[in-house]
Amino acid sequence: MNTSGCRTGRRARKKRRKKHESHVSKVTLTHEAQFVLLRRWLKERGFTSQSLIPVSFNDTGRGLMATQTIKAKDMVISLPDKCLLTSSTVLKSYMGDYIQRWHPPISPLLALCCFLIAERHRGDASEWSPYINILPKTYTCPVYLSDDIIGLLPRSLQKKATEQKEQFQELCCSSLMFFNSLQPLFNQPTEELFTQDAMRWAWCSVNTRTVYMEHDRSNYLSREKDVYALAPYLDLLNHCPNVQVEAGFNKDTFCYEVKSVQGCKKFQQAFINYGPHDNHRLLLEYGFVAPGNPHSVVYVDLGTLKLCLNERDKQLTQKLLYLKDNDYLRNLTFGMDGPSWRLMTALRLLSLTPEQYSWKSVLLGAAVSQDREEWCIQSALKLCNNLTDGNVKALERLSQLKQGADPSRLEQLCVVESLRLEEQRILEHTQVVLQNLLRQ
Repeated sequence: MNTSGCRTGRRARKKRRKKHESHVSKVTLTHEAQFVLLRRWLKERGFTSQSLIPVSFNDTGRGLMATQTIKAKDMVISLPDKCLLTSSTVLKSYMGDYIQRWHPPISPLLALCCFLIAERHRGDASEWSPYINILPKTYTCPVYLSDDIIGLLPRSLQKKATEQKEQFQELCCSSLMFFNSLQPLFNQPTEELFTQDAMRWAWCSVNTRTVYMEHDRSNYLSREKDVYALAPYLDLLNHCPNVQVEAGFNKDTFCYEVKSVQGCKKFQQAFINYGPHDNHRLLLEYGFVAPGNPHSVVYVDLGTLKLCLNERDKQLTQKLLYLKDNDYLRNLTFGMDGPSWRLMTALRLLSLTPEQYSWKSVLLGAAVSQDREEWCIQSALKLCNNLTDGNVKALERLSQLKQGADPSRLEQLCVVESLRLEEQRILEHTQVVLQNLLRQ
């Protein structure tokens, strides 16, 4: 077997990796007061590991750097349960009695949000202050984005971002009575403490920084799944889509553990993997975009799909209804290797003339005639070009808005710009793939 290509590929990848690593500058944060206090606080709770230190990287921001080589299958971090902040922590706290008396029961998510807000208000008097002080002051999740910035997201993501903002708004409104019930705990009026801004910060802190950890259901909380655990220090690990880890709570050691599958070199950033998420989901749930994400795609929404359809097709309405009933109007995408099978299958059905084939057989993978297949490729290219034009306009507008933007707004604009640039890269690859198919 000829392996020279494999060796060249590996050499090229190594060279690219080394080139990337040489451009990554880092500043150690170990001696900063807030991290000194955090490490001291963690040590009191049984976490003494020195194998990871906090560092500011120019490409990812804050993260953890390995101070020694982590071999494959080695432990990256093991955090004792005393360090974890869960719904049980809240129920055992001064807030527990108020939660237990409240009906209907509040959700585990709301319990954690209220506790974070209350503890942040208590300042240095809070036993959790060393952790709360290193949490971000703001986030770049859609609930933080203004409407004009949401308008610059891809259309399919705009809808989800707007829904997230509406769900958050609903949570705030439905929780007002519970917030008022906590008044005996505070000298300040609860409406000044549990503001929408405070809730937004707490909601994002829980949603973006918790690790998945199943808990026994409490009779004092709603039936929503209780899977949240805030994990101080561990939550400084950044996501990398190409890294593999094994993570979970070990009931024998009473620690939340992360083990590396591939290992990590000394003085390199140690990463975790949140799962095989595309950039839309990462931005929606965590407020960031992963450059070069192998799971990323560009979505074709129904409004864009209709642009390439023949309005004179008398069967068009029935075709679209048939595709919808068979779940073929969702997850239509372009990837680095061109249009997805689902997108091409939907286009093949839409291409059919009244006398051609049964629709069911096309959904099951039946081929269509050469002229119909050519129509599908041309339609896919038309869709790709339309999405590219929209992307270019959005990038131009983002560039304008960045001029003179304050730091918080600039950070939000940069995240949306990063998503658009990633999508542009995918669309450019798709155009080449489709043009080659047409030549064939």
